[in-house]
Amino acid sequence: MARLEINGVSQGFDGMEVLHNVTLTVESGQVACLLGPSGCGKTTLFHVVAGLAAPSAGTVLLDGEDITGRPGHLSYMLQKDLLLQHKRIIDNVALPLVLRGATRQEARARASELFEVFGLEGTEQRWPSELSGGMRQRAALLRSYLFSRECMLLDEPFSALDAFTKADMHAWFLNVVEQVGTTALVVTHDIDEAIELADVVYVMRGNPQHGEPTRVVGSELIDWPRADRSSFTLTEAFLLHKRRVLELLGQKDAV
Repeated sequence: MARLEINGVSQGFDGMEVLHNVTLTVESGQVACLLGPSGCGKTTLFHVVAGLAAPSAGTVLLDGEDITGRPGHLSYMLQKDLLLQHKRIIDNVALPLVLRGATRQEARARASELFEVFGLEGTEQRWPSELSGGMRQRAALLRSYLFSRECMLLDEPFSALDAFTKADMHAWFLNVVEQVGTTALVVTHDIDEAIELADVVYVMRGNPQHGEPTRVVGSELIDWPRADRSSFTLTEAFLLHKRRVLELLGQKDAV
């Protein structure tokens, strides 16, 4: 059974159809990237998947259960880390556990068990303002993981980072996914990032403002070991994947 299924989802606002019949599947343990140009409706789809908005048509299933329009089942990490400045890192990370009924002591103990896995050891008592952008994103991802360990929604999680930090974070992220065995659906508009991170890339095309609702026009499977993804970008195989993705985006002459 697939971990996450999005079946025939459509959505619109004020008479404008933004999404039309979007269907995709994310298997357990997969990283799937949702790739498309800015403004095409990727974040709108995420709002539907997270249960923050009900679609005009279609369903969202998590482990076979219909969670359409029901928030609280999936964590949703935005581009900004949204760490609370008045709380230390341990309490920021443990917050989902407290909100679900754990005592502060219990939540801290459970969260601290994962600090080393997420590369955060030694930051427990620091304030968000004392951490670099990359370390703040690590804390935000751990907080998201503690909210829903089975599946996470990540909306442009690395786009605010500089190129060097982003490269390090890609390798770190794939290592964490491998260690904890979670499933992730990641939104990005960066083709290279999608191919480097994903087991499968779903490509979205459309221009809702001009009467062309966004659809998933195809997918690209990336069969390359996660441990070797840092060198993958230098291979002919990477370029071949990129050409095929560009063709799906209607930019076949770009490479």
